[in-house]
Amino acid sequence: MEKSWLGLEDKAVIVTGGAAGIGRRIASVLSKCGADVVISDLQVEEGQMLDGMYCIPCDVSKKDSVRQMTEKVVKRYGRIDALVNNAGVLRPQLLVDLYGGGEEHEIDEKSFDFMVNVNMKGVMFCSQAVAKQQLKQGGGVIVNISSESGMEGSVGQSIYAGTKSAVNSMTRSWAKELGGKNIRVVGIAPGIMEKTDMRTEEYNEALAYTRGLKPEQLSEDYSSSIPLGRAGKLEEIGYLTAFLISDKADYITGTVLNITGGKSRG
Repeated sequence: MEKSWLGLEDKAVIVTGGAAGIGRRIASVLSKCGADVVISDLQVEEGQMLDGMYCIPCDVSKKDSVRQMTEKVVKRYGRIDALVNNAGVLRPQLLVDLYGGGEEHEIDEKSFDFMVNVNMKGVMFCSQAVAKQQLKQGGGVIVNISSESGMEGSVGQSIYAGTKSAVNSMTRSWAKELGGKNIRVVGIAPGIMEKTDMRTEEYNEALAYTRGLKPEQLSEDYSSSIPLGRAGKLEEIGYLTAFLISDKADYITGTVLNITGGKSRG
């Protein structure tokens, strides 16, 4: 990918949840394209450099933490050209236990609040803070990382899917609100992607249970369900993000783009 073609050199970009997983790959791609990437994550220390990317700790579910983080970015770079709302959490649980394992496998208020606070409030707090700065500077881009489950639903992931569906709606609504001020808001909805080190043994056990399986029975063969015959590469989300925040995508806003290898309900 040519840096000069996308023109991301010296653009200041925040990637929330950028210390690991999808967020880290997105951040790395943007950095290689020449952007000044700020990793905003609870798992970093202020001023820490990860592969040349500046880090600022932030709890996206706390408005004051988000405000302080954005102020530090503006102080360092003078502007915020793009925000990538990537931070998200998932706890696999069923509405009601179907397999006799007990109520611990059912959605509880703590898990519900945890997912809503990060996946919805976090997106709102970060977008609000960044949009205020982008209004001052005359424009910018907000990219919300959603999920195919937000469009299709997913067994054992109903609350997560619900929060991602809400993110899709917020994306379309904010694009209509902010378009006249030269601020674009777009969404990316990944489907089945390659595994990351963020999938813990506990997570795999919980997800398998919701689907009536043992952890070792969770399929890694996606050829039968994905037309392209493979899981997505995390870098591919980064490439799409890079394009969307570039000036080459100036007429794209208010939409959520699937990156699923052709997988759909049909």
